[in-house]
Amino acid sequence: RAEPKGEQSIDLIGKNEVYGDTSHEVNVYVKVFTNSPFLVCMDLALSQERIIDPSYLWIGPDGRDLKGQRYVNLTETGKLMVMGFRESMSGAYTCILSHKIIEITTQEETEMVEAYKFMVYAYREADHAYQVSVRFSTMHCKLEINGLFVEKLNKILNSTISDLTCHITQSSYKCHSIRTPKNGLQYELFVNFLVNPFAPGWEEVCHKVPYDCEDVTNRRVRQAAERIGKFFRQLRQILEHELHAVPSVQYVDNSFSMTPIDSCRPGFGKNHHTHQNCASCCVVCGPGTYSPNNEVTCRTCARPQARMYGAKSC
Repeated sequence: RAEPKGEQSIDLIGKNEVYGDTSHEVNVYVKVFTNSPFLVCMDLALSQERIIDPSYLWIGPDGRDLKGQRYVNLTETGKLMVMGFRESMSGAYTCILSHKIIEITTQEETEMVEAYKFMVYAYREADHAYQVSVRFSTMHCKLEINGLFVEKLNKILNSTISDLTCHITQSSYKCHSIRTPKNGLQYELFVNFLVNPFAPGWEEVCHKVPYDCEDVTNRRVRQAAERIGKFFRQLRQILEHELHAVPSVQYVDNSFSMTPIDSCRPGFGKNHHTHQNCASCCVVCGPGTYSPNNEVTCRTCARPQARMYGAKSC
């Protein structure tokens, strides 16, 4: 992903290459553990011309020459790829291009120098969970069986999705009395819970894949959410067989709803204003900010002591 700042053609991005611009920096977003696109040490217009005696100097975020570094692929035509990108590699990558212009008639040589700056940020896909709301009719709000019913429901749902290393968290319910025009006073349980992809053992599943785990956990929690949706669609028959001990509680037809909830890993957050071209991504927290938990925003340090990218504390 790349985001040119200002009014700039999307032609700058293509064929896994991102061109520079002398007038402003170009934002580039690299998924953690993957290789960056090639950063091209020239602008698009210059790339269409013949360049005489070009030389390239790439400087990394730490101010050092990148030539010879193991984690970079530098081509002889001045293209840079950063390999196995991690949050600590985020920052400004600057290239100095030197080349000559030769006057045809006099053969006089003029040395030209141009600088291109790329702001490269690590990002992760957001972790997905699903907030579920569902209602059940009950005989009265002051029945002990209401709590037992919700407890039993959680156990059934957990067993339904346990093989996906997902589980039900933040389960809660409230009972409300509801007056209806046709049926008079009724009582309903408003049940809420989260379908969470981080049940015990999820890390072991992630260790089996040679890349970052968001894709795996997001796929598993989506499967879990689909199973739970199917469960509630078939709930009338299930209640008759599984919950025969509590016939006083009945599912309210069409009351099931599910909303995706995003979260970011510690050290990452979302910022729609700063990272417009990667608004759905969890982008590494910049210097002076941090994220200690799975929220979706990076907090600002009271005293900006965090000088690194991806800080989890100040």
